[in-house]
Amino acid sequence: MTNTIHSSQWLSLKDAAKYTNVSYNTFIKFRHMGLKVCEIEGIKRVSKKEIDRFLEEHSF
Repeated sequence: MTNTIHSSQWLSLKDAAKYTNVSYNTFIKFRHMGLKVCEIEGIKRVSKKEIDRFLEEHSF
């Protein structure tokens, strides 16, 4: 599973939480803080670029 997470540009929210090494609930909080998620017909995906941008934006 780890190889799949690192090779795909678009991640499910569950895999994105693993990518960022936070719980799923914490990742959902990131969405409320402005993390952009793509949703098409109920399927949610987030790009690694967006995750990296979001984390960089909130770094200090």
